[in-house]
Amino acid sequence: MAYNWNWELAFRYLPMFGGGLLLGLAMALFSLLFGSAVGLGTAALSLRPSRTLRYLVRAYVEVFRNVPLLLWTYFAFYGLPYMGITFLNNFWSFIAALSIYAGAYLAEIFRGGLTSIPTRYAETGRAMGLTSWQRIRLITLPLMFRIVLPSLTNAFISLFKDTSIAAALAVTEITYTAQHVNIETFHVLEAWSIASVIYLVVGYALAFGFRGFERRYRLVG
Repeated sequence: MAYNWNWELAFRYLPMFGGGLLLGLAMALFSLLFGSAVGLGTAALSLRPSRTLRYLVRAYVEVFRNVPLLLWTYFAFYGLPYMGITFLNNFWSFIAALSIYAGAYLAEIFRGGLTSIPTRYAETGRAMGLTSWQRIRLITLPLMFRIVLPSLTNAFISLFKDTSIAAALAVTEITYTAQHVNIETFHVLEAWSIASVIYLVVGYALAFGFRGFERRYRLVG
């Protein structure tokens, strides 16, 4: 049986796809910010001399990296209320799951960045009389973020694609919108083609834009 293409019908939902795109980008941004805080703290703990802390960090990283994000999403939405955390709706429970999940990957990125900083920068800070906190704030963190910037941009693009899993919680991002259009119109190929093109175009646009940003702020020497 031949498939009856009807792009005009599917494109009526472009404003809804646009809203889903903005929501997906917002979820990716929030998750990157919160995940970076988790990852940076975890990376700092992994560099402490305590073997117990290192084991705990390794356990967190391995568990969250090797269990699918969809399961953490369900746990956050359905499990947290049983633990007394009832103030998170579907949007924020997904942000919580994606942030903790991203933190496990970002921890390794930040740990690599921290260990890659040339020692001469810290020595220069000591020679200038900077305190330990001043060296961290003025030297270590800025240099580390320059080193890991390419990895952070890749992480943001990956998180943007991961937001498609939020459709499982009825968050109205791109994938959920495609499901809605499919149910409303029965034009499955058009709906999923539009969603695929959006992910593809936005992913390449983000990569292209971030590459210019990376070249401008790349650490030299």
